[in-house]
Amino acid sequence: MTMINLKNTNEKAPRKLGLYLHIPFCRTKCLYCDFCSFVSREDEEREQYVRALITEIEGKRNYEYLVDTVYFGGGTPSLLTKEQIARILSALRENFSISPNAEITLECNPMTHLDDGEEYFGALRALGVNRLSLGIQSANDMELKLIGRRHSFEDAKKTFLAARTAGFDNTSIDLMLGIPSQTVASLKESVNEFLKLGAEHISIYSLQLEEGTPLYKMREKYDLADDDAAADMYEMVVKIMREANYCHYEISNFAKEGRESRHNSKYWRLDEYLGFGLAAHSDFGGKRFENTRNMEKYFSGEWLESEYEISASEREFEFLMLGLRTSAGISKNELLRRFGVDFNMKYGAKVEKFANAGYLCDNVERVMLTERGFEVSNSILSEILDFNY
Repeated sequence: MTMINLKNTNEKAPRKLGLYLHIPFCRTKCLYCDFCSFVSREDEEREQYVRALITEIEGKRNYEYLVDTVYFGGGTPSLLTKEQIARILSALRENFSISPNAEITLECNPMTHLDDGEEYFGALRALGVNRLSLGIQSANDMELKLIGRRHSFEDAKKTFLAARTAGFDNTSIDLMLGIPSQTVASLKESVNEFLKLGAEHISIYSLQLEEGTPLYKMREKYDLADDDAAADMYEMVVKIMREANYCHYEISNFAKEGRESRHNSKYWRLDEYLGFGLAAHSDFGGKRFENTRNMEKYFSGEWLESEYEISASEREFEFLMLGLRTSAGISKNELLRRFGVDFNMKYGAKVEKFANAGYLCDNVERVMLTERGFEVSNSILSEILDFNY
């Protein structure tokens, strides 16, 4: 059994910690997906995985950190029964100090609980899950079929309304840009249909054709958006979302006031988190950990695949790159405190150029991208940080 030293060397107030749990099972594999996920129709396999996940949780026991976010990702976490989720949450509470105000998110496929949604989501609420993330992607059924999604938009609406009836008032939905045959008009319709649902949070993702996926192999068959078309789509979505009073708090994320994803924000701030499950990643104590992708190894308790320390220069790069993706930007004082780097001395000349052009806001304490800067963030970050996307 592989162990990680989880001792908190901070003797003062407990530090905050996020927990991520990877559930790798799906009923079908989407045509664009290259995540660590598997088609599973065997109840016993999922049960064996839950038992192994709980063993890993017990093996990483720690009461010194205060857990303020828990995130069930996948795969399709909603394939687990409510009893299995109850056992996992019970194991977390027995082995970690979970804040009573923790954000607990579970990703859900709109097809998994069409018939018993209100009952299933009601059980999740009773267990302490207080945020759902629904992978809807589009309001256009033809577009959904082209990327291998099994649900229709009517299915998605039914699932969303079942969650609302069950008491979920913090729900995120995913919207995909650049789907084959998607047009500016069809995307606009999807955005407007999503807004009618009234979700508290909307994430937008550009379709990425990952080598080895079925959609990548079929790419010549479809009319895919080029960079200019994708930029126009993004700009349109941003405009509509801002007019609907959603805060554009990160390049790909919009939220109603106070409904930003607390868990994902940890990644952008370089906060510590622990990952459990197949292929899960952790960032803890200045090291990164990656779990095995081999199911047999995982079942036998050989969780850890690799670990490595992160240099100060790598951390500095990540702090700037990830922080500048958010509307809050980065704190110059925090950069100096954490890395001993004077922002103005090291980056001032490059930043001034973009600030004068209206792409950056640079003041005494903070530097952040403007809305114009968000639209061309890749090129700005590449030049400031001297790397190529």
